[in-house]
Amino acid sequence: MNKSSDPRTRNPMPRTKEVMTPKEAAEYLSVHVRTLYRLVKKGAIPGRRVGGSWRFQKHALDEWLSGREILPLEDQK
Repeated sequence: MNKSSDPRTRNPMPRTKEVMTPKEAAEYLSVHVRTLYRLVKKGAIPGRRVGGSWRFQKHALDEWLSGREILPLEDQK
């Protein structure tokens, strides 16, 4: 049996990207994409607009989930 085809050696969790699209972030947070957009619109969740689309940093979402929100650099003075 080939090692790569052995189900016991496969990684069960896909690797999460450091910067995520709204769809990826919603999947990571287990919420609907519309819910994610609502949270962003309220300023309740950390996200950044890049060009015409939103991007979310994994570490910022993790901090947000833990209740320790990361402040933007200009707010940290």
